[in-house]
Parts: sequence; C-alpha cells; structure tokens
Amino acid sequence: MKDFRAPNEEQAAERSWDVVHAAYETREPVAWPRRHWRPLAVGAVAAAAVAAVLSPPGRSVVHSLRKAVGVEHAETSLFSLPGRGRLLVSGPSGTWIVRADGSRRRLGDYQTATWSPHGIFIAATHGNELATLDQKGNVHWTLSRRAPRFPAWTGSFTDTRIAYLAGRKLHVVAGDGTGDRVIDRAAPVAPVWRPGLGYVIAYARGSTVIVRDVVTGAEVLRKGSDIRPRKLAWSSDGKLLLVFKPYATRVYNLHGKVVAQDDPSDATFDRDAAFVPGTHRALAIRAAGGGSQVFSLYDGRSVFRGTGVFRQLVFSPDGRWLLITWPTANQWVFVRSQPRKIVGAARISNQFGGYPRVASWCCGR
Repeated sequence: MKDFRAPNEEQAAERSWDVVHAAYETREPVAWPRRHWRPLAVGAVAAAAVAAVLSPPGRSVVHSLRKAVGVEHAETSLFSLPGRGRLLVSGPSGTWIVRADGSRRRLGDYQTATWSPHGIFIAATHGNELATLDQKGNVHWTLSRRAPRFPAWTGSFTDTRIAYLAGRKLHVVAGDGTGDRVIDRAAPVAPVWRPGLGYVIAYARGSTVIVRDVVTGAEVLRKGSDIRPRKLAWSSDGKLLLVFKPYATRVYNLHGKVVAQDDPSDATFDRDAAFVPGTHRALAIRAAGGGSQVFSLYDGRSVFRGTGVFRQLVFSPDGRWLLITWPTANQWVFVRSQPRKIVGAARISNQFGGYPRVASWCCGR
C-alpha cells in the first residue's frame, strides 16, 4: 500500500506546503548561545534515535545530525564570489548588488528585482511602483501599478521588454517605460522569457502553464495540471521548459512532451530546481526528514547534502559554480563539480539585514 494516495492528497499537501513555507519565510536564522547547545544536542540525538528505529531513511538522519549544520571552515563573511559576474539579491532590507570582489551596494528598498538583458540596468518593484535604475541606484523611470512584482527583462541593446505581474494580470512594457499593456490573467508565479530571438514568455494562469508570443499573441504551448507551479525556467537554448512543483516537477520540450520529471514520495518534497547553463541537465533540492540534498533530475546523482533547509539553486553564468542558499546554517555554499571544490560563506543574514533571496547571477565580466 506504499503507493496509495488518498483523494485530493496532492492538493491538500500543496496547501499545507503553502502554510509551512510562508511561516518559514517569516523567520530569520538565529545563532544559539552556547548555553543552549547541550539541551539541543540531547534532543536532536534522541529524535535521531527514534527515527532510526522507525524507518531506514531515519538512519541517514542519525548520520546527518552527527555533523554540525553548515560547511566546516566556511569564511566568516562573503569576501568574494568564487566565479566571475555579479549577484542581484533581495531581502528584508531591500535589493543589493554583490560584485565578484565581495563588495556590496544597496540599491534601495525594493522587494523583487531583475537584471536587464546585458546586466547594465535593473528593473525592480516597491509598493505600487515598477522602476528601472542603474547600478548605483539612480532611478531612470517609474511606472505606478497596483502591487507590481516579479519583473523579467529581455531583448537586445536597442529593443527590450519588461514583463511583470500586477494584481492578477501579466503586463509587458518597453524598456523605456512606454507601451505598457496587459497580456493575460496570471497566477503569482514569476514569468520567464524564452532565450533567443523574439518575445516569447512562459507564465502560469491558475495551475496551467502557457507559453505565448507577446507580439503576435500566438499561444506556443499550454500544459494544464491540478497544482499551480512554483517556478518556471528555460534551458539556455530555449528548447526545454522546467515547470517546478514541490511534488511534481516536469521538464517539457516545445512539443509539450515530458523529457524529465520528479515525483517525490514518502514524506519528501522538492524546494527548487534549475538548469545547468549551456546544457539540458537540471538539478533539484530534495527535502527529507531533517535534511536536504541537491541531486540530478535525470540520473538521481547526489551533488551536495546537509542538515536543515536548502532554499535556492543559482548557477554562475558559465555554469561552473553552483550557489546553494542554506538558511538553516545562515550560509551560502558554492560548489564546483570539476575539479570538486566547496566554498562556504557564513553570516549571510548579518550582511544583508536578513536572509535574502538571490534573483540571479549575471554576466561573465
């Protein structure tokens, strides 16, 4: 009876995940004083012992809890990025740029943000305003809309478009702030432009994923399901679309055929998934028991594992480095596969006024 699922089980699990995820997002990592260490350790060992008796997966929990949370010998601060480029991050204290040398610049009190196509400017949202600005935080133009969020910018040096959500609608506006128009109704999921020529975008309307050419209005692809996706992402060549859901992740080709999938079971679920730049390979974060694991969506190969919660997977522009955000440890962990190397940076929330989300790792220069 292991594979039996009650009626509407996935929908109920999704609603529960919404509540738990929202509650977790409101907390901030707190360093425990040393006087709390012994009671916590005793409780953790006891819990691990019970888990080991109850199930085989529990034995892996015992192994994990023997180790400290976080990467050993992590740098005490984010002194530099291990690869080229710049990070754009948003958190409780606003939006920041992090350069390769570790220097940080706060752009302002923005809630969500994105790079322009060539990493020169930024589009960001705050309150009832969409704005574009330079890397010093100087505002170029603003557009007043009701609670805008999830900006996505695409195009060439001379012709660009910014997609964003406002209320329950997907908008597209030119890069100079003109010609704003509504494309369709949309669910609260970040839209993503398909890489390459033209202006083709993937977005969610309810639990249905739609791929549309915003110039002609033509619908390129439509995939429905019972559960709203959490994230959409294109492969670098625009040939594959990743539709991430905690309990049912799919990778589709442009004909709508599933080429890879993941359906967690046995009280596990996925937290994030991402394509490796320049490839059709994808990685995902699996949460199980008291730990997390990053693994290949295609062959199940484990890339990195640890105790507590991993939140995001973000690749460097050249795909050589993978950034794993680890709120439980208050760390960012950078993993390189060839040759294998792991670099940790601690006290992340201290440096950004709260633990931030990474919008993207942009540009090789």
